[in-house]
Amino acid sequence: MEKESLFRAIPAVHELVSSLRQKFPSSPERLLVLVAREVTNLVREEILSGRRKSLSAGEVLRQAEEELEKRLSPSLRPVINATGVVVHTNLGRSLLPEEAVEAIEAVAVRYSNLEFDLRTGKRGSRYSHVEGILCELTGAESALVVNNNAAAVLLTLNTLALGREVIVSRGELVEIGGSFRIPDVMARSGAILREVGATNRTHLRDYEAAINENTALLMKVHKSNFAIVGFTKEVSGAELVELGKKYGLPVVEDLGSGCFVDFSRFGLIKEPTVQEVLASGVSVVTFSGDKLLGGPQAGLILGQKDLVDQIKKNPMNRAVRIDKLTLAALEAVLRLYRDEEEALKKIPTLHLITMPPEEIRKKARALKRRLRGVPDLSVSIRETVSRVGGGALPLASPKSYAVTLTSPRFSAAELERKLRAGDPPVIARIEEEKLLLDMRTVLPDEIPLVEKAIKKIFGEGSCQD
Repeated sequence: MEKESLFRAIPAVHELVSSLRQKFPSSPERLLVLVAREVTNLVREEILSGRRKSLSAGEVLRQAEEELEKRLSPSLRPVINATGVVVHTNLGRSLLPEEAVEAIEAVAVRYSNLEFDLRTGKRGSRYSHVEGILCELTGAESALVVNNNAAAVLLTLNTLALGREVIVSRGELVEIGGSFRIPDVMARSGAILREVGATNRTHLRDYEAAINENTALLMKVHKSNFAIVGFTKEVSGAELVELGKKYGLPVVEDLGSGCFVDFSRFGLIKEPTVQEVLASGVSVVTFSGDKLLGGPQAGLILGQKDLVDQIKKNPMNRAVRIDKLTLAALEAVLRLYRDEEEALKKIPTLHLITMPPEEIRKKARALKRRLRGVPDLSVSIRETVSRVGGGALPLASPKSYAVTLTSPRFSAAELERKLRAGDPPVIARIEEEKLLLDMRTVLPDEIPLVEKAIKKIFGEGSCQD
């Protein structure tokens, strides 16, 4: 077709709007017009550039319908995590327990005592809703919660070390997700970084030699998202505390993925708990709420009352404070930790990390049974390993089981793409040209949804109840 003929085939905007209105009668008129104009302009550009060689009014309408459906669908939506990565940063990190969801709903649809003291009838502090239980659970003297751990570190350093030096081991200058690095956060805080030691070995004498009249803090950064192995040496928090006492310097430890549970009892590598770090005498500890704690995104600052109170008074605190929904969820999660066994059962992150392999294999068998008889699809179960994720327990590889899919009709990459494009999207991983659905992170009530998504790809409309 010549370009002139192609241009004549483009329906007028009002015609396209009329057709869209018939299929999407409740859509706002403004949105219908916007989509019609954008699609017709895009088609014109394709014709001018030579990318469009044929055209019909029906094709333009279908393109407009697809674009409108995209605009009408939420951008942030649930997905099924079949990657085996429990605290998957790209997929929203920790799942919240039912108690937290109920708490969010309760304060979302009604007014609350966010900053109102019901006892005195006067203005209160939003932090009071979680400070007491945080101190109860950890032994801290005081606590503050901000919107994430990067903010917690930034606020702490800005308060306690503005314009002064903070001594940190060179081997602990970590980079966290999104290319945020401890040296960069420190620079933004106004503190001055003083590196000591070598990448793999730092001694207590290295810290002591660096102390001078401009030293504000000794800082330890837990390597929660990587490990240095081999010829290594690092100084413990307890050793830094003794050195700090000698020179009158507070010690701050950034735990990154702080946890309240000792995971070594489940055969995983030992991670220092928040309680243990505080008991060692560390002045201030910071950590995330949405990683190993299993709560909402938050940054927690715990420690000595005089230091945490200074941090609370920092004007920057208002810029990084958390909202009522986060507070509600966090309080609900913390309340579960009063009974550790209850927390392990009800907090999804803890339950998924510590899930016995046999329970995972049962889920794999259930999905395999549901996929029996699907044409052109080979289904098997294989032993694999999962990951904790979220920059936590980097060396942990808990045993898991995956359902593997292969087909003469589709490559593993094509299957992965088709599942990812479904509703709901199923996010899987590829190993050895096979698509793997790691069942550790597939919830029991999601198994029928995975079955339906797979059968839809292979042209089967029905699935088991």
